[in-house]
Amino acid sequence: MRALAGVSLVVEEGEFFGLLGPNGAGKTTLINVIAGLARADRGTVAVMGADVVREYRRARRLLGVVPQELVFDPFFTVRETLRIQSGYYGLRANDAWIDEVMHHLDLTAKADANMRALSGGMKRRVLVAQALVHKPPVIVLDEPTAGVDVELRHGLWQFVRGINREGHTIVLTTHYLEEAEAHCRRIAMLKDGRIAALDTTRNLLGAFSGVELRLQLDREALPEPFPGQLVARDGARFTLRLAGYDELEQVLARLREAHIAIVEMELEPPDLEEAFLRVTGRTT
Repeated sequence: MRALAGVSLVVEEGEFFGLLGPNGAGKTTLINVIAGLARADRGTVAVMGADVVREYRRARRLLGVVPQELVFDPFFTVRETLRIQSGYYGLRANDAWIDEVMHHLDLTAKADANMRALSGGMKRRVLVAQALVHKPPVIVLDEPTAGVDVELRHGLWQFVRGINREGHTIVLTTHYLEEAEAHCRRIAMLKDGRIAALDTTRNLLGAFSGVELRLQLDREALPEPFPGQLVARDGARFTLRLAGYDELEQVLARLREAHIAIVEMELEPPDLEEAFLRVTGRTT
């Protein structure tokens, strides 16, 4: 069984890129290949031009990975953990940057706390800090907000957006589709180890997700033919699925032609969840 099959993509320098897909789609395997933790049987992967196999040391220094699993050493404090992580990259006297990272991730008060005493959300913040101690230009976030409460999640995204504005490349996998929609300029959707869709977030929303239109009219019938797909009807209330905003104008024009008045109208814009469900072949 192949975990990945013919995946080919380029993430631009400084980009905030989303990698989405259902469980088993190959997201974590792809991240492991990028990080050098798994080796592909064919093809190449490079981080800022450094081949992850032939130039493993340079590629690894250019990359910071926040893993999905909560992996930590229970015998050290937060500060000790980050100092040890710095040492893996040959960095000494790195406390000024460690302090800055802890401050932005709201870890300063926990600097001398033992790792095993932290909550799940705080442990995840330490994983983010570990990925950043060597100031890598490329950062991979594998489900970074899983188990993190809303307040901590907000602070984390503030920090991540900030380092992205400073030029760091961010690759994000997440089950929270609203996060990808809010932060990612481009998104690749994986299915069965292959790329099912790859485009800007805006284009994906337009191409794969429809617009839901809810109308209350002054009569209980629609003129024939009528644009869009009728999803539900309750008397003079109609719910329609439109292919996009361009079809909305056709709906309004058809109602004007038929001299049908709109009593109420509500438009539900497209969302990434709908696009995701369509691309992966799932149903709501």
